Amino acid sequence: MTIEPDISESGEFRPDPFALRGVDDHLNPLWIDRLRTALGAEDVGDLADMMEPLHASDAGDVLEALEADERVQLVQLLGDRFDYLALTEVDDTIRSDLIDELPSADVARGVAALENDDAVYILEDIEAKEREEILAQLPAFERLSLRRSLDFPEDSAGRRMQTDFIAIPPFWTVGQTIDYLRGEDDLPEDFFQLYVVDPGYRVLGLIPLDKFLRAKRELRIEDLMTRDALTVAATVDQEEAARDFERYDLVEVGVVDENQRLVGVLTVDDMVDVINEEATEDIKRMGGVGDEEISDNVFRAVRSRTPWLVVNLFTAILASLVISLFDATIEQMVVLAALMPIVASMGGNAGTQTMTVTVRALATRDLDRGRVARLIRREMLGGFLNGCIFAVLIGGLTTLRYGNPGLGAVIGGAMIVNMVAAGSAGILIPLALNRLRVDPAVASSVFVTTVTDVVGFFSFLSFAALWFQLF
Repeated sequence: MTIEPDISESGEFRPDPFALRGVDDHLNPLWIDRLRTALGAEDVGDLADMMEPLHASDAGDVLEALEADERVQLVQLLGDRFDYLALTEVDDTIRSDLIDELPSADVARGVAALENDDAVYILEDIEAKEREEILAQLPAFERLSLRRSLDFPEDSAGRRMQTDFIAIPPFWTVGQTIDYLRGEDDLPEDFFQLYVVDPGYRVLGLIPLDKFLRAKRELRIEDLMTRDALTVAATVDQEEAARDFERYDLVEVGVVDENQRLVGVLTVDDMVDVINEEATEDIKRMGGVGDEEISDNVFRAVRSRTPWLVVNLFTAILASLVISLFDATIEQMVVLAALMPIVASMGGNAGTQTMTVTVRALATRDLDRGRVARLIRREMLGGFLNGCIFAVLIGGLTTLRYGNPGLGAVIGGAMIVNMVAAGSAGILIPLALNRLRVDPAVASSVFVTTVTDVVGFFSFLSFAALWFQLF
């Protein structure tokens, strides 16, 4: 919740300790200081007055701004007045550490008040033994519903779905349905569609609310419904489900089990979170940082980054072995050692550009066979043309700097070769990894950089050795 800053009559900004955010949309330090003061005094009334008006997203930001012991104290002091939905808005590390410190009875009481999809989001990362302790303290219906969702594969539509939805038979009229909606207490808080089902809860069709509200009371549901209703399987990957939302501009979609029975719904707010999570995951993997969070401590960060740094070490050793093959050539002209990094660096950057486009296209399923062939031709030709452009630039600068046209020709030729190799590697390596069922976002960067380093050093030093032999 963004609160307008307090402006004095003179027009000067005056920080308001009761306002959560300042003009830059960052948390107001005076507000946080006041919250900490209330924590120190264990003033539950003041804490509740400050936290209860906040949206879950803002409450999550407040939790991230506090220290670990302060978070635990805040949740315990507020008790039933703390909205556990805020835990869906914080880093995984913070949520996990906080839940570890809280009694299972408190967590059970908190998740019991949440919708099914939000409760599953909190529970799925908890260790199995502790999760069972929490589930055992929930009412039977909520416990069975959550266990059913947790039985679906991780990152599946079944984990993301809400189990509250409105299903009606096809023989009802609009008037009967309206009377049912008005008289039934146990309905979802928010819904966008009515699902028409047979006695076995198989979807026959759906009715968007805008269409339903315009219909006359005597109209039969089966005459009003859309029959070609799109559904997703509960076991399908959440990224695939999010892609359907994007492709068909959906707001809500039904989720069916292996028997095609309606078991839940996915809504666009959850799919926005999925799209953000998947994009963030790909970016992190391309950087070799795994599932690292900004809130992780130094030891977790080191543990996350070390494996790929080790792989990079071995690829760097491979590049150094290529250089060692040309010791005699480098001894003849030491300036070669100063120019080598230029060729490798330009190739690495060009390869990363192509790799980024390819990995993203693979993630969004935008590449079919025709597009793959066209993209390969484009990147190889683009690499050649870029190589020619930069060959002229770096060749001319090298000639002017060292007064040696032959050296300029050597580095120019190596630049062309490495830029073509970079374009080819940037697309072929992700495609090959994808074909081998290896996530291209994870491993492409290391292999593309290795290719551009090895090809860059080898081509440059090979051309230099040939030049020395001829001249």
